Order: sequence, then C-alpha cells, then structure tokens
Amino acid sequence: MNPHLADLLSVLQLEQLEDRLFRGQSRDIGSAQVFGGQVLGQALRAAYATTEGRIVHSLHAYFLRRGDFTAPIIYEVDRSRDGHSFSSRRVIAIQHGEQIFHMAASFQVPEPGLDHQLPMPDCPAPETLPRLDDVPLELREQLPQAVRRLIREDMPFEFRLVQPIDYAHPVREAPRQDVWLRAIDVLPDDALLHQCLLAYVSDYHLIGTAMRPHGICMATPGVVVASIDHAMWFHRPVRVDDWLLYSMDSPSASGARGFARASLFNRQGVLVASTAQEGLLRVVAG
Repeated sequence: MNPHLADLLSVLQLEQLEDRLFRGQSRDIGSAQVFGGQVLGQALRAAYATTEGRIVHSLHAYFLRRGDFTAPIIYEVDRSRDGHSFSSRRVIAIQHGEQIFHMAASFQVPEPGLDHQLPMPDCPAPETLPRLDDVPLELREQLPQAVRRLIREDMPFEFRLVQPIDYAHPVREAPRQDVWLRAIDVLPDDALLHQCLLAYVSDYHLIGTAMRPHGICMATPGVVVASIDHAMWFHRPVRVDDWLLYSMDSPSASGARGFARASLFNRQGVLVASTAQEGLLRVVAG
C-alpha cells in the first residue's frame, strides 16, 4: 500500500485504554492545528468500538478548540442508548485537560426500506481533469501554508477540481463547486474503515465553496478560516478507493461564518453520503 495512505490508516487505529476510553495520535499536515477531518475519523472509530452489528447513519460534531498535533488525543465514548434498531453515542475529545471536540453519532441495524435519491450532476470524468497538486513549483512556493497543505504531493487522497481555482488571482464565481476525490491506493474490504476515511476527507473544500462568490480563497491575505461544526449522513455503502464526486454549494455567508453543504456520489451516480459544515470565515484588514 502507498506509504502515505498506510500512515493515515495507522492514525485511525486507536489505542484502547479502558472500556470507553481511547487514545489517538496525530499528524502535522502543514496547518497550525490538528486537521479536523482526522478528529472526525478518529471519533467515529472510537464510537464504532462500542457498537456491534450496527452501521453509522449520521453524525453531528463541533470543533471547540484547536488540537495540538504534538500531543495525543483522548476519546471518551458515552453509550447514550442502545435500542432495538438504533444506538446513540456521544464522543468527547480531550487534550491537555480540556475538551477540543464533541460528536453525537447514531447507528442502525441494517434493514430494507423506501429508496430514492437526487441525480448526480453532469460533470466531466475525473480522468479528463488535472490533479489538484499539478501546480508549477514556482507558484507552489508563493502560496500560503494553508493552500500548500491542500496541494502537497504526499497526501493519502487525490483531488480533481471540475471548476479550477486560480489561487493567485481568484475571481467572483457562483457559490458551488464539484470535486472528484479518491484514496491513492486500494483499501481493504472494511465498510467501517471506508466510512471513517470518508469522514476524514469530507473536511476538505467545504468552506472554500463559501469563499467563491466573494473572489477570495485560502491564499488571499487576511483570510481566516476554521471549522465550527460538521454533520454527515451516510446513505448507502461507500468505497473511498474509487472516484467519488463531492458536489458542494454554499447557500449563505454572514456574521463571519460561511455555510456549505454537499452530496457525495460514487462513479455510478449513487448518492452515498451528504454533509454540511459551518466555519469561521473572516477577512482581516492588513
């Protein structure tokens, strides 16, 4: 397996300290704090460790403080309820004696039911689009660290943008974007693992969608962003080692916050998951 993807899998393997207590390690991906998607994936893994025979169908999380990637994160799971069909879990992430994150997740015994979905947008195939990290070296070195971490070559996922971003000269565009994504190598047939990895990668690009109508991006001087909350709904089985279309739109930005929502489709047009996120979105005068 690709070493960068294998390293991510090792980060998602938590150490069990007690019955409902787990410890996770972090990686420095070039940002000032722990990547929010990592905490989402680890928290979901911790919640899964306390359930059996049920699959996650939704999660709702809040990012409370910046995580320190030089220190381990402790995850405490509360078994809120185990019903006939559904289980509810609450996960608290702790560092340096303080909560940095909390999440509620719901799990369900698989069962048949009514089935419909919205159609997938008509987008070019991922093979026809350049990789996000196909940026000339001279331009890459001029970009802020927050952007360089999105386009670095050692990522466990690859991204292909349907609507490309000119980081040096962003322009006002419609508040939507479509991004093809997938893991960079084949993964084991483990449904739990694929859901945790989908939670991890879902933290990319959402708030960037809220910047598009304002002609700014992560590289714009004075732009300050941070995830505030994140929600996911898992509709159908998913594999993250095959192409997924992340179709995003931003209905609103106000009060120094940007809101975005998204649908995730597999290559066959099946809607596998939905997400929504609100994040801090400030433009500070220089």
